[in-house]
Amino acid sequence: QVQLVETGGGLVQAGGSLRLSCAASGLTVSTIGVAWFRQAPGKEREFVAGINWSGSRTTYADPVKGRFAISKDNAKNTVYLQMTSLKPEDTAVYYCAVNRRGVAGPARENEYDAWGQGTQVTVSS
Repeated sequence: QVQLVETGGGLVQAGGSLRLSCAASGLTVSTIGVAWFRQAPGKEREFVAGINWSGSRTTYADPVKGRFAISKDNAKNTVYLQMTSLKPEDTAVYYCAVNRRGVAGPARENEYDAWGQGTQVTVSS
């Protein structure tokens, strides 16, 4: 069965960096679209970044443009989210999700076929 495992979260000071990883099993990341979402306390889950099946197209939510970068390593069957210049408002549980259509960036959760369990990112001021 499909399994997505996010790692790399933690506590970091504002201005710092983290790299999140989403390791996939039961599917091949080179054939699917992958996205990162996040959910802050008391807020709805929101789209952060997406990458298409080939890695040729990426898309980002406005609050993270220029600070976050999504990428994939097909050999490791893993997708990454490099986060830089972190802000306290980036504090959230971060989830990866996959869509078998292979597209980048659908923002609606129902466009995705599988989800990871999430990893906590906390940015202190």
